[in-house]
Amino acid sequence: MAYLFRYLENLRQNDQKIQGNIDYWIPAYQGNDGRVITERVVDENLWFRLGRVRNMGINKESISDLMGRYRSRINQKLDAYLPSPDIQPHRLHAAMRYIVLGDGKRIRPILVYCAGKAVGAPPEALDGPACAVELIHAYSLVHDDLPAMDDDDLRRGRPTCHRAFDEATAILVGDALQALAFYVLSQKETKETHPKQKIEMSNTLALAIGSRGMAGGQALDLEAETKTLNLAELENLHIHKTGALIRASIKLGGLSKPGIDQDLLGKLDHYAKCIGLAFQIQDDILDMEGETEIIGKPRGSDEIHNKATYPSLVGLSEARRMAREFHEQALESLVGLDESSDPLRWISEYIINRIN
Repeated sequence: MAYLFRYLENLRQNDQKIQGNIDYWIPAYQGNDGRVITERVVDENLWFRLGRVRNMGINKESISDLMGRYRSRINQKLDAYLPSPDIQPHRLHAAMRYIVLGDGKRIRPILVYCAGKAVGAPPEALDGPACAVELIHAYSLVHDDLPAMDDDDLRRGRPTCHRAFDEATAILVGDALQALAFYVLSQKETKETHPKQKIEMSNTLALAIGSRGMAGGQALDLEAETKTLNLAELENLHIHKTGALIRASIKLGGLSKPGIDQDLLGKLDHYAKCIGLAFQIQDDILDMEGETEIIGKPRGSDEIHNKATYPSLVGLSEARRMAREFHEQALESLVGLDESSDPLRWISEYIINRIN
């Protein structure tokens, strides 16, 4: 709740009209159902300005149910879009399905759905963008795992694509998944979908995965293996390598609503930037502390490959504090939004507490 108290203090300093009501506000406490509630807030305007405090709490069952529903939906859509292995080229299509339909967390497509829900976009308008970002993510994992890149043998608890098949097939899988992602994104889901929306979505995704986004981040990551990074350089690396696609996921969800307000898009983008960094820090922590059977890849692989990580640079304790700080900044971005943005709050909490 630290972010809430900082927000209250900002109101106290900047809004004299409700200063007295802030002084009267009783601190939040945890209810039996796991949601944060307050004893009283005497001014309805202040209640709204606090961003619907009663809905800021985190209910773990809500997170599980929400993610389960969205995973089921995205898995069905991905299965429908992926070519059958019965169609030539059989080996390529089998490998595409192997990598995409494995046991993934689906965080990026879930973020598309959550952002879309926050702005009032219909679920069917979100299916294409959600599938597209997951296909891009899968392609990036296949290429990252190659011997010329990170040279990993295990991904999502199974042999990596180049180990299960071969290097040439893995390269082609990445190429094919990227192409399929843009095909899926170009499809018109609802009669309200405007061609201009699709153009902006395609531009957003293309920029996010190119040399100024994900691919550029991977290049910086490879360069970092031979030098020591400072904190600013490490953050810049992950804003590109991990954060760019997460930010694109949130933006695609927002763009699925025709006429989306630009100020709201800006708030969502700041939220996405913060959770992208929190996600990467937690990833670094899990690589150091997680169990191989749970995280789905060898523990300590970052150290083996001489990767720059937050724990190696600032220590585990400080890394955890930074993850929590980015989480709180993400929540601050959503202050003032109604309960339709609650899933974004829940997913932020999940990101910094996940174990895989």
